[in-house]
Amino acid sequence: MSLKGLKHKVGLEHHGIRNCKAVHWNLSSPALYEHAIRNSEGVLSHLGPLCVTTGEHTGRAPNDKFIVQEPSSQENIWWGKVNKPFTVDQFDALYSRVLSYLQGRNIYVQDCYAGADEDHQLHIRVITETAWHSLFARNMFVQIKDLAKVESHNPGFTVIQVPGFKAVPAIDGTNSEVFVVVDYGKQLVLIGGTSYAGEIKKSIFSVLNYILPHRNNVLSMHCSANIGKEGDTAIFFGLSGTGKTTLSADPNRVLIGDDEHGWSDKGVFNFEGGCYAKVIRLSQEAEPDIYECTRRFGTILENVQVDPETRRLDLDDSSLTENTRASYPITHIDNATREGLGGHPKNVIMLTCDAYGIMPPVAKLTPEQAMYHFISGYTAKVAGTEKGMSREPSAIFSTCFGAPFMTLHPSVYANMLGEKIAKHNVSCWLVNTGWTGGAYGVGTRMEIAYTRAMIKAILEGQLNNVSTFKDPVFGLHIPEKVEGVPAEVLNPRNTWKNPETYDEKARELAAQFIENFKEYEKSVSKEILAASPRPAAAKSGAKIQKLRK
Repeated sequence: MSLKGLKHKVGLEHHGIRNCKAVHWNLSSPALYEHAIRNSEGVLSHLGPLCVTTGEHTGRAPNDKFIVQEPSSQENIWWGKVNKPFTVDQFDALYSRVLSYLQGRNIYVQDCYAGADEDHQLHIRVITETAWHSLFARNMFVQIKDLAKVESHNPGFTVIQVPGFKAVPAIDGTNSEVFVVVDYGKQLVLIGGTSYAGEIKKSIFSVLNYILPHRNNVLSMHCSANIGKEGDTAIFFGLSGTGKTTLSADPNRVLIGDDEHGWSDKGVFNFEGGCYAKVIRLSQEAEPDIYECTRRFGTILENVQVDPETRRLDLDDSSLTENTRASYPITHIDNATREGLGGHPKNVIMLTCDAYGIMPPVAKLTPEQAMYHFISGYTAKVAGTEKGMSREPSAIFSTCFGAPFMTLHPSVYANMLGEKIAKHNVSCWLVNTGWTGGAYGVGTRMEIAYTRAMIKAILEGQLNNVSTFKDPVFGLHIPEKVEGVPAEVLNPRNTWKNPETYDEKARELAAQFIENFKEYEKSVSKEILAASPRPAAAKSGAKIQKLRK
């Protein structure tokens, strides 16, 4: 039975879409390649990846994201800077204009799932006006292999993505020509004005962040995850650029997923069917698994420079953006699990890219410290991941290591994480993949070989009983020894030319932690609040040395 002959239970009229020129249902990857190239949407590069460019918008547009303030969800949404309200009337008017725009156009439809665990899957439909975005959806979500299920597919949420449609703020009530608007009542996401494909996957992630904790008691997490030879699962929290994808793609462990997961009563499961990795200056030696994915058919390379004659890639070229990306099915990673499932985590690792060079490269966290740092979500935004960012990293606090995608109040996710850590006796760690020896511009980025050695030591249990010293300002327990890592690297103060300057900057960063956490003080226990840093402790090197003993 061919896909062309299927009669879909839920047709496009269900979404109000009519009078299209042609509708391409659930095309295979090769067919989507053919359409994309015929439509001049991209070019075929050496060894098979499809290379595309996204024009002006090369990262997410957080200021252009809205949620419709409608009766079924408005009491549950964490309204504020992240989740900005959009009226029902505004959405209906914008939706009507989008439907008019689609008339007479070719459109592409992908029916798929979000969530590898059948008990918690969200049936989704992604409707796009370009073939390459349809291929992106096919890569990133869980494909439906059974043709009978494709025919009877009833989407629980639909994404309509129209990059060619530009909003008019004065008419549509948007912030710019770009819009990402979620309506939980209509179970619909509208995306327009941007070709950046990441908006598709992140909109569904935001939806799952609302649905799963709210209805299914599943913790939704912005993290990567993998499994060791003994069946031990590890999860890695972190924003884009902190190393989630790189560190979880370990040849000695089985990858569950690289970005978005749920933690149910049975264990961890991947939300996605693919990976969306940053590839700027990707090293074949340091990241061989991801590198190989940039040389395979089925991969989409976003804003990566390609020689027009030889069609060979230049992964070091950032002239279009620092946020160059590769989208590929997870099956491109040889040691990835096809089921997308793992057990309850043995280790939780919180990744921070500290642009100040203050945080230690590795530290053991108490459960209370883990909760404090999870709620704080300290890291640095890496260049290009969001619209309007400079090329230099900027220090931020992103609660739950994913504030742009958290639809409910952070306390919902934090309380669920705390309960699961306690119930399953999980060890928690903080790993700094950012700067050492000084802040950005003075110090250097932590060597990936050192970070891998620290992760290896954590996952193999080498640090469970090693001697530690306590950081006086942040109270973190820092190992005195990690195999494969110079001892002087472990204490960040020792890497600075002027220790007194380090103390001054440590006080400044600690003060930022405290100021940021004021928003959450009333919603946490006194034990978690006691894990707050103490700026006054960074008074002198002698004081620090004394506390080490």
